[in-house]
Amino acid sequence: MTAGVGAAKGPTLRREISAFFHRHSRVRLSLLLSAPLAWLGLAYLGSLAALIASAFWSTDTFTGDLVKTFTWANFHDLLTIDVYRTIALRSVWVAAAVTLIDLAIAFPMAFAMAKLASPRAQRWLVILVLTPLWASYLVKAYAWRVMLSSGGILGWGYGLTATIATLAYLWLPYMILPIYAGLERMPNALLDAAGDLGARGWRTFRTVVWPLTFPAVVAGSIFTFSLSLGDYITVKIVGGKSQLIGNVVYDNIGAANNLPFAAAVATVPVVIMLVYLAAVRRTGALENL
Repeated sequence: MTAGVGAAKGPTLRREISAFFHRHSRVRLSLLLSAPLAWLGLAYLGSLAALIASAFWSTDTFTGDLVKTFTWANFHDLLTIDVYRTIALRSVWVAAAVTLIDLAIAFPMAFAMAKLASPRAQRWLVILVLTPLWASYLVKAYAWRVMLSSGGILGWGYGLTATIATLAYLWLPYMILPIYAGLERMPNALLDAAGDLGARGWRTFRTVVWPLTFPAVVAGSIFTFSLSLGDYITVKIVGGKSQLIGNVVYDNIGAANNLPFAAAVATVPVVIMLVYLAAVRRTGALENL
């Protein structure tokens, strides 16, 4: 009898717990998200807080030890020394150029994939777009180094042009896929209706296609812009003597052994991305992703 009562209590308790979580969906969602949010808070937000805090420290000139005393010296040097302002502006320009090039290439490709290709062809085209992501970042970067060398296929040499071309290739799938997803969700009936009302290709694009896919374009630009802004490996491989923000951070961590100044420089792309996200949020694009 006792065993039977215990066996009956087990399923009853499980049903009560299940019913409780069914009635309280927010509690269920909170428990499901607690582990990833805790990891995000510790690994990402914690490291970001440590980065910002160390940016206000300094390094002892003689011993090289960290001096954990609050100072604005790193940011003062960052704002007053011309070379750092030039590098920051160059980094933003390179990231913007990469984003625009990827957009110009990705939009017609994504449109052809979503609206012109058959369902079977769409699956194969998505696989082809994803295929370069399976290869190593370094393999692709060094392949471009070979092509851009004086004896290579392109022979452009190394510098900012080579850096922009290589980054545009590396991040192109991150622009194609969001735009493809946005175009795939757009009903074909809207294009047919625009044509029936007499709208030509450019007007249909301007009044129908672009407004509906703008959130997807914003999503792709966030990837390409942020990844290009913080990149330093490609510049090391094909950039020649050019430097971007990532190179300054890398050099101050390694050769210069000035971690506080490296942290101060690393806050620049963080601030730029926050400003960029705030700007696109005002357009309403993030709410429609």
